[in-house]
Amino acid sequence: MITYNDIYEAARKERYSEPLQHLPKNYIEEVSDYIKEKKEIASKDDDIFSEVIVKTKKQLENAQTLFKELMRTRRKKILSLVLIAAETGISKQDFENMLVIEKELFEEIMKNIDACDKSIIEKMIGKREEESKTEMILFTSGVDEFLGLEGEKIGPFEKGQIANLPKEISRILVADGKAEVIEKE
Repeated sequence: MITYNDIYEAARKERYSEPLQHLPKNYIEEVSDYIKEKKEIASKDDDIFSEVIVKTKKQLENAQTLFKELMRTRRKKILSLVLIAAETGISKQDFENMLVIEKELFEEIMKNIDACDKSIIEKMIGKREEESKTEMILFTSGVDEFLGLEGEKIGPFEKGQIANLPKEISRILVADGKAEVIEKE
């Protein structure tokens, strides 16, 4: 069972050290249990002015503040690690000291940064989206099932139905008067 001193020490060590500090895998659950226990003690109405209840309420407030500070400090360190990893490509520094939820956060932020970097590079070199190989068409009459360019079955389609088909096929259908291209805005 975790104690107030354990929470205090974890927050202190995290605050005054550069790398992420090791926390037990179930640390958040243990803190949650500790806070629930203290809330139960603090909510007893037996003797509102009892020293034990007053002390417990203060300890509860401090424990919650320390835990929030601990998580905020760890989040800042993880964001710094993400920036380092994005620049250097090395992403395993302090990874073993992250809680599972922090590892998930790290991975998600890395994915977003990678996607953003890719988008920036594409815009920097003037790369345009490749012309789509499909086209949206509106059927002006019913069309029976037919074979596509690679032998796959396509259709059947009813009048008024919309489909996204390969351009070669849509051009044939438009030329035969069975469909019309839906213009992109």
